[in-house]
Amino acid sequence: MSRRFAVLLATLLLAAVPFLPLPRVLTPSALAQDRPVDVHLVLAVDSSSSVTMDEYYLQLEGYAKAFAHPELWAAIRDGAHGAVAVALFEWAGAGQQVVNFEWRVLDSEAALQRFAGELALAPRLVIGGETALGEALLYALALLETAPGVAARRVIDISGDGESNRGIAVAPARAEVLSRGVVINGLPVVNEVPGLAAYYADQVIGGHGSFVLSARDYDDFRDVILRKLVRELRLVAAAPHAPLTAD
Repeated sequence: MSRRFAVLLATLLLAAVPFLPLPRVLTPSALAQDRPVDVHLVLAVDSSSSVTMDEYYLQLEGYAKAFAHPELWAAIRDGAHGAVAVALFEWAGAGQQVVNFEWRVLDSEAALQRFAGELALAPRLVIGGETALGEALLYALALLETAPGVAARRVIDISGDGESNRGIAVAPARAEVLSRGVVINGLPVVNEVPGLAAYYADQVIGGHGSFVLSARDYDDFRDVILRKLVRELRLVAAAPHAPLTAD
């Protein structure tokens, strides 16, 4: 049985799992629970109807490649604590958000390689739906509240290939996230909506040092995500105690 067929079969079986309106309380390991890290990072991955199966797996392959790359480990190692806590969820329409990877602390090259291996084999848990960006932001905020230990910086890293068209409006959701001192960075995939990078810059991202880094298509995403993650972590290493503001 090929990997793609096995993943597709698992995905179809998991499609019956009900969507979670909010993240359940996640229990970090006793070792990581009180450990300080440089950043709490939520990766919010677009799994809406506009994202084909191949495009979705290109996203995960991009994340796997990035977390296995020595440049990313170097960026983490240079932080004050040499560690980050990461969680990843898929999002689509209203109420369609599912945690794919619960919180884990990445504090060694071996830990990053293990995470990269998990990413490379993960099934898709959300099969289609509209694009509810506002709800994805609030879900990410709730997920951050379950993160282990303490962090100098909290970041939502959201990717998508379209403007919000369902659920809670982006503006109030964004305002709530920024009011909690959380940074929102964006990675729009602009192959279907040429003005999407400007939309993310104007209406989605925010917070101290926030930025948009766009990908031309999902093939380009695989290379762009490494640059984006490294940039986020280098910013923390350069100014770990910079004030967080709602820009």
